[in-house]
Amino acid sequence: MAYHLANTGGAWDNAKKYVEIQGHKGSEEHKITIVGDVIGDPYKDTAGPALNTVIKLLNTVAIVFVSAFVGILVLVH
Repeated sequence: MAYHLANTGGAWDNAKKYVEIQGHKGSEEHKITIVGDVIGDPYKDTAGPALNTVIKLLNTVAIVFVSAFVGILVLVH
């Protein structure tokens, strides 16, 4: 869920920036992307720290168990 929230929030935020770069500020399209940005910012802010924790945990597990995995592979072959 965190992965989905972070990517969705980033996409909505970038959509607003893209519309502004195109020079459509104040248009109906821009108003819609502002709503997406209002929703997307909290998505990114809440999901980002959760993803950081998952990534750190996966890295730690990989480092701890890499020797066991290598040992098993050596025994199998």
